[in-house]
Amino acid sequence: MSKQETLQKYAELALKRGVNLQENQMLVVNAPVESADFARMVAKNAYEIGAKTVHINWTDDTLDRLWYENAAQDVLENVPEWRVKMFDHFAEESAALLSIRSTNPDLLKGIDSSRISASNKAAGEAMKNFRKYTMNDKITWSIVAVPNEEWAKKVFPESGGEEAVEKLWEQIFKITRVDKDNPIEAWNDHNATLAKARDVLNDRQFKKLIYKAPGTDLEIELPKGHIWKGGSSLSEKGIEFNANMPTEEVFTLPDKYGVNGTVSSTKPLSYGGNLINNFSLTFKDGEVVDYSAEEGIETLKSLLNMDEGARRLGEIAIVPHESPISQSGLIFFNTLYDENASCHLALGKAYPSSIKGGADMDDEALDQNGVNNSITHVDFMMGSGELDIDGVLEDGTTEAIFRNGNWAIDVN
Repeated sequence: MSKQETLQKYAELALKRGVNLQENQMLVVNAPVESADFARMVAKNAYEIGAKTVHINWTDDTLDRLWYENAAQDVLENVPEWRVKMFDHFAEESAALLSIRSTNPDLLKGIDSSRISASNKAAGEAMKNFRKYTMNDKITWSIVAVPNEEWAKKVFPESGGEEAVEKLWEQIFKITRVDKDNPIEAWNDHNATLAKARDVLNDRQFKKLIYKAPGTDLEIELPKGHIWKGGSSLSEKGIEFNANMPTEEVFTLPDKYGVNGTVSSTKPLSYGGNLINNFSLTFKDGEVVDYSAEEGIETLKSLLNMDEGARRLGEIAIVPHESPISQSGLIFFNTLYDENASCHLALGKAYPSSIKGGADMDDEALDQNGVNNSITHVDFMMGSGELDIDGVLEDGTTEAIFRNGNWAIDVN
């Protein structure tokens, strides 16, 4: 099969299994200029499916860096009202949102972290309303990735630019199952497998999870009525979609006040155009009270100081060490991929739909149920082949969930 034919399958997968685009529905695509050819292919396929219209928001890494280097501070601290209204309009129109990621992990290296933090905080505040549509599954949305030379050379430093890009494409096609004869059918089977795992955990309704690994000794309480999710989701209109492609996780939310102990990262975190590496966080009553990092300490500090909720957890996700991405042996320096190679946690906002009735709760009710709120949501990887997880049931008995990084309970 030619590269062009494989790209065509990837575009179809993103539309039919990712956002599950419906006839006469608007499609919004966030796309970097490096992915222009693929974005045009997506648009063509979308119109063939019957899209009402396709709107593409272009981004450019080079221009983004110039902006961070040169923009006035008051510009960094504000998001134009027209941009907020534009995305609110897309949500109100029940548009499908596809984000194509292709970012240089070192894009903003050397930029003052306070400038990056100011911009991220402004965007988080401005997009609060729109985020409710995605985090409550009111609309269908999905994220896929396309290589660029800087990212590819970071993953394959021994290769030249073009060779590295082709190697990364090969991995993306394999990991997203585009190399299969029928990728959509393969994803349907994969979603069914993840559904079995989440059903087992939902039946257990563990009261607490205990994580132990080198550098990690952490206890996480789970709120009553928590819901494990994973694989595909259903939108408010009952449309099935896959928010992340790839995905290997089942996830839920913690009690924001019930996290205690220390957790250590196992993979670099690419955040705000910088890398945070070999870091640890210590929690008391749900809040980060101490932290360290061998690389990117100022970036980590900026993340934790984004707002009060940024120091608390909003997601816990379980990924077996034997997942295809983990078994590739690669570090992708891209959270979409690295989080699906490793158990991970997220600082910041929780998905309200991960607790019974959460999508209909106001902020006060969510807080009373231990659901974290924040203007940010950042996943970081802490799983490995040495991770053990135990679940504590309501009656106090303990059951092994993970041993040596893989399932210890039957999830088949």
